[in-house]
Amino acid sequence: MEHQKKILVTGANGQLGMEFRQLAPLFPEYLFLFLSKAEIAIDDDDKLRAFFEKNIIDVCINCAAYTAVDKSETDKEQAIAINVTAVANMAAICKQYSARFIHFSTDYVFNGNAEKPYRESDVTDPVNFYGQTKLEGEQAAIKNNEDVIIIRTSWVYSRFGKNFVKTMMRLMAEKDSIGVVTDQRGCPTYAADLAEAVMQVIKSNSDAAGIYHYCNEGIISWFEFATAIKEIMGSSCTVHPLATSDYPTPAKRPAYSALDTRKIKETWQIAIPGWRTSLESCIKEYIN
Repeated sequence: MEHQKKILVTGANGQLGMEFRQLAPLFPEYLFLFLSKAEIAIDDDDKLRAFFEKNIIDVCINCAAYTAVDKSETDKEQAIAINVTAVANMAAICKQYSARFIHFSTDYVFNGNAEKPYRESDVTDPVNFYGQTKLEGEQAAIKNNEDVIIIRTSWVYSRFGKNFVKTMMRLMAEKDSIGVVTDQRGCPTYAADLAEAVMQVIKSNSDAAGIYHYCNEGIISWFEFATAIKEIMGSSCTVHPLATSDYPTPAKRPAYSALDTRKIKETWQIAIPGWRTSLESCIKEYIN
């Protein structure tokens, strides 16, 4: 009997991990194993190694990360432990046990000074500590495992977990007016779309390793994003545009972090939906 391929998803209770849980029944040819932080934290190298020793893993999708951008400015040790050290160890373990390693990174590896969408080959220059740890995680993963697939993504949201869309929906239900930054531009990413794209990559059995960019089509500001959420919800809340200088945060944000997705589309013939279509799908799923 042919070996049923096993896919391990770490960080399985986060917004992206939960989207893989939703997708799993649609791919019965794979046996999915889900590990949450409570079960095995990715920075617990011994437990992770023992898990790989016990289970034959074909693909490891790492959805775990330290994503608290502002908190990472002071909680540097923990951010490094999860985004750099643990990723380096996971890459090495996957290589040792012949498992394909798929890891996620961020638009925050760039400084935001560009005037056109960033390509994978563009120079990296993070403006905050979170972005620095994600960049170092990329570099460590590639150093320890030349077959790694790294997918940089941006402005991720889902009906699961904590994210901009759910926060806006809550605030719009509670308040008469809110202010949202209008001078930061980028590309939203619906986690469900990203998870589907990853499954397409896995099904291809391609060995095209390296760094790829994935986000939904279209470049908008956070203000435009919030305004669309308001419209789709049918909310009467007033959304005011703010300048970044009106809303200071501990960590600096790139002013422009749109990602060019040509490489992932051409490599795997992936069709990427427009941001508005995906936002409507997410809100409909969440409300229902």
